[in-house]
Amino acid sequence: MAGLFITLEGIEGVGKSTALTYLEKLLQEAEIEVVTTREPGGTSLGEMVREWILSGIHGELSGELEALLMFAARSHHIDKVIKPALNAGHCVICDRFTDATFAYQGAGRGTNPEFLRVLKQAVQGNFEPDLTFLLDAPVEVGMQRIAGRPTDHFEQEATPFFERIRKFYLRLAKEHTERIITIDANRPREDIERDLKRYLCQFLEAIPLRDG
Repeated sequence: MAGLFITLEGIEGVGKSTALTYLEKLLQEAEIEVVTTREPGGTSLGEMVREWILSGIHGELSGELEALLMFAARSHHIDKVIKPALNAGHCVICDRFTDATFAYQGAGRGTNPEFLRVLKQAVQGNFEPDLTFLLDAPVEVGMQRIAGRPTDHFEQEATPFFERIRKFYLRLAKEHTERIITIDANRPREDIERDLKRYLCQFLEAIPLRDG
């Protein structure tokens, strides 16, 4: 595949959407074709899964069922959006990907990691993002930023849920330094964007676009 696959991860309120828009702008200025997407979502199936899960109308869902739904949507997303865009030589930026499933359904919900690994292998094999930006901020900061807006199925969870997720993300970043770059999101926007630009430029200089 040609192309470049970038993902954004982090708990609620860390500014992933803003970061995605900024990265898209940087790549477009570099005359790189960009496709932006999100998970769950990105396809008609994915958006239906997203709406149903986030609405909360289902009541309580087990972590296993959430994971099955996420990976079903992800399989369709990879086949219909992500891989075709990469094969066309585009850069794909995705708001959340598989790391989020291990963080939310795994660390957050307590789903057996081996169950998630089996699903991951079945759906995507060795397919991984080229680069992941983990936007990190204390849970209380993220919760303050989303206060006052309607909350979805996940945002209604208590603080310990997000503390487990944040702890997992930070541990994952330490284990995968070749792929995951942690950005301190508890700073002014201009400081965050400066780091995003610096790390993206370094990555583009060091790593050629997918080839083969």
